Amino acid sequence: MSRVFKTPSLFYLVVALVILLLIVSCSKKLPEVELKPAPDSPPEWASDVIWYQIFVERFHNGDKSNDPKIENIKGTYPGYIPENWSLTPWTQDWYKEDEYFKQVHGKLDFLNNPINSFDAKTSLRRYGGDIQGVIDKLDYLTELGVNAIYFNPINDAPSAHKYDARHWRHIDVNFGPDPVGDIELIADEDPADPSTWVLTSADKLFLEFLQMAKSKGIRVILDYSWNHTGHTHWAWRDLLENQQESEFADWYWVKQFDDLTTAENEFEYRGWFGVFDLPEIQETVYEDHSKQVRLFEGNIKSDSAKSHILAVTRRWLDPNGDGDPSDGVDGYRLDVAAELPLGFWREYRTYVKSINPEAFLVGEIWWEKWPDDLFDPAPVLKGDIFDSVMNYRWYRAARQYFSKSSITMLPSELEESLSAQRLNIADSFYESMMNMSASHDSPRLLTSFNNKNKYKYNAKESQNARYNANKPSQETMQRAKLLLAHQFTYIGSPQIWAGDEMGMWGSDDPHNRKPLIWSELEFENETSHPKALIKSEDSVRFNHDLFEYYQFLIDMRKSNPVLRQGQVEFTDVNDARKIFGYKRAFKAGDASENDNQMAWVVFNSSRYEHTLLSPQSLLKTNTWQVWHNNAGLKMLITAPSEQLLLPANSVTIVIAE
Repeated sequence: MSRVFKTPSLFYLVVALVILLLIVSCSKKLPEVELKPAPDSPPEWASDVIWYQIFVERFHNGDKSNDPKIENIKGTYPGYIPENWSLTPWTQDWYKEDEYFKQVHGKLDFLNNPINSFDAKTSLRRYGGDIQGVIDKLDYLTELGVNAIYFNPINDAPSAHKYDARHWRHIDVNFGPDPVGDIELIADEDPADPSTWVLTSADKLFLEFLQMAKSKGIRVILDYSWNHTGHTHWAWRDLLENQQESEFADWYWVKQFDDLTTAENEFEYRGWFGVFDLPEIQETVYEDHSKQVRLFEGNIKSDSAKSHILAVTRRWLDPNGDGDPSDGVDGYRLDVAAELPLGFWREYRTYVKSINPEAFLVGEIWWEKWPDDLFDPAPVLKGDIFDSVMNYRWYRAARQYFSKSSITMLPSELEESLSAQRLNIADSFYESMMNMSASHDSPRLLTSFNNKNKYKYNAKESQNARYNANKPSQETMQRAKLLLAHQFTYIGSPQIWAGDEMGMWGSDDPHNRKPLIWSELEFENETSHPKALIKSEDSVRFNHDLFEYYQFLIDMRKSNPVLRQGQVEFTDVNDARKIFGYKRAFKAGDASENDNQMAWVVFNSSRYEHTLLSPQSLLKTNTWQVWHNNAGLKMLITAPSEQLLLPANSVTIVIAE
């Protein structure tokens, strides 16, 4: 009887263990998403938005109780944090050295290089911006008129920029109300098992913000870099500890594991562009991007790494997992997208669109070969990969024309450049382009216009002592306003780098990431960078005139569908008179109540007043005209006129029903 009892008990015990292992194994996989054919065009809403890009850490400090402490930033560049480290006052002169800078000077960074430069030391700065700060300023964004937010990464990470993810699946602990409690919650999870993931206080606050934004008609997308993690990421730390025995050993590009039988550490790996603290996710093929970036086929090698990426993606698209994405984000901005294989992106699009067909995917497709060759994004805008890219090509051409760049451009050359950019790209995709004027990775708009250098080349004081990082002149402001008029009347969705509308200035990273100059705050005057030869002392104040100009352009674009979706035809391009113009109109037969609306935009970049014959199509009764030159902005309701006056250095916009 005992034998009969023991045999089936052992059998059932083994069966139970097998079932338990299967349950545990399956629990690490998210419930299946029913994959459906993805739409082969962008969502319709993408051409109607005005993007506002937010770098949360420098946006607004709404909750001082969650400000970062030393333990929160361990692992950030440069790798050394002095004991007297402290938060930098929001209104402090940007160029003023923090007290702890003295203790940092001369210490060694991750790569054993001395930390001597001002730029390197500012990597340690934190100002305390958080999600509550964005919530507090939602009414400001509504007043400005933007209707879409693109967040720089808000995933948990030790750096200010957050591209060095510690945890992809959570909002940064210092962006929420309870950093200590959130760290404890995260520690109790199995990061590789989505079934154990909980919502931290930071996660919950972000979801509350998301609903507030949606209630105001504001869409939200998040920035992720699936190309790499930070070196404090949980999978990377497990790999470092367990080497080839780690279950995450195939996640990363490891050249050589450590031989534990020797005293030396033979461990070698690939970091993004050689950056020590950004270990790269491994693909099925290796593509060397050091000299030139090329689009390439392939996929992410590790199925578990890819599954984790998809689980994080789904987490924010459908936070409560009920199959209704209305409570989730509206899409993703995908960092260094050209450095991940196209096969992965095709799978990613199918997965994302199966959860939310209206989700928006915008890739950072930027430099093919630094510093001259920008990518032609046409191959990734065919309906199987992205809905849009960050359109730096548009900005580089427009900057050359409207600013006093070292590379001058004639009106006919601008027309040629803008026309060439649209080759092999369908209208629906070009209308959804994110037309960048500045970002966290380039000089601010006003500073870019204040210098004659090649686009983004030697674009900060530490690279070019003669680079002008001072407060831009009034002339610079007027020229930038002409570019803005072009941005808000041309095809593609305008983007604003938060603070540009306030009149902020700053050269390339890190000086483009100053804390925002809110009107209710009193800032110290700014003195020149220690490396700069151009010296000055500048008052730092919110520019209400520029803010109102942005408001006007945003309202004009939102109020006139032809400025968002009308076809573009270049009509008045005259090199001798320095006139550049285009008409926007709907195609004949477009099913729209506004299909008779037309717009005519003409820039006079010369020092002289000119006149033009008005197109017959604009000689209608309901016409309004706006023009802007050095004298300011004027809006006129006009009667039909056969001749149009073009003031010197101006833009004239005529809209007719």
